[in-house]
Amino acid sequence: MNNKKAVLSNENIALYLRSYALMGIFLLMCIAFAVASPTFLTMSNIIGVFRQISTNGILAIGMTLVIITGGIDLSIGPLAAIAGVVSAMILEKNPDLFIPAVLSGIVAAAIMSMWTGFLVAKMRIAPFIASLSTMSIAKGIALLIADGVPHTISNESYIKLGNGYLWDPNKTGGLSIPTPVLVIFIVAIVIGIILYKTKYGRHIYAVGGNENAAIASGINAARVKFCTYVLNGLLCGIAGIVLAGRITSGQPTAATGYEMDAITAVIVGGTSMTGGVGKIGGTIIGALIIGVLNNGLILMGVSSYYQQIIKGIIIAVAVLLDMKTKKN
Repeated sequence: MNNKKAVLSNENIALYLRSYALMGIFLLMCIAFAVASPTFLTMSNIIGVFRQISTNGILAIGMTLVIITGGIDLSIGPLAAIAGVVSAMILEKNPDLFIPAVLSGIVAAAIMSMWTGFLVAKMRIAPFIASLSTMSIAKGIALLIADGVPHTISNESYIKLGNGYLWDPNKTGGLSIPTPVLVIFIVAIVIGIILYKTKYGRHIYAVGGNENAAIASGINAARVKFCTYVLNGLLCGIAGIVLAGRITSGQPTAATGYEMDAITAVIVGGTSMTGGVGKIGGTIIGALIIGVLNNGLILMGVSSYYQQIIKGIIIAVAVLLDMKTKKN
């Protein structure tokens, strides 16, 4: 028992040390890009970076929960797309149904994620395969209900979720907080409370750390996994709404490939791919690093092909660091 506590303590210490290291890497990246491109530190670019990372940040928070349980979810992009399409189509018929449209989109994504939860928790199918199934189904449904075309959003309140500000930047010299940043801030606080302050949150860590031991102690591991995938689906729905508001349309192919950035943010943020270890704060820092990296490379004119290569290398390095931490 004491050895187990020591191992957990060492893992937590390593996680905190990695968080400080991540902050250092983030600051060094900002300095490097500021030197390389004068545009990087302009207010409009900084606000743009925070706006862009909001969608990935929300998706990454949900992915953090799933990975802590020892799972993975490759369907988050299509789930976000479904949320945007469903809400946009409702508003297309009646532009005044803002709240019902938003709630319907979020619920639609959550319902789709129940399929992944069912396959993983009840049928005991590997999360990779289960979420791959959901990804294919969700893509098809999004294209089917949207008839393969984008649906324009004209509701101002909805658009403000993706493009708005907390206060008028024209009255504050361009300084304001984008609405998506407020959304991710609220999401991070709520999920943080659930993860760190509730019995369910403790069960997530327990199931990911050692599922057999969790079951032996009376935890319903299947229920924990199912609820976690559904919660992840809800967050995908929120991210999809924010994204649709930013691009002012519900597009069936929106958020394609977003799972790559989300998983990268989670791993870079210190969440262990083997489960049982992870922090929401680390994920947020990871999302910031990925967002700044994307933005800085674009400003420097680096091809998107090289960006994908760099992200792949970052994932490999992060996983190797995680493996080394586990061994120590």
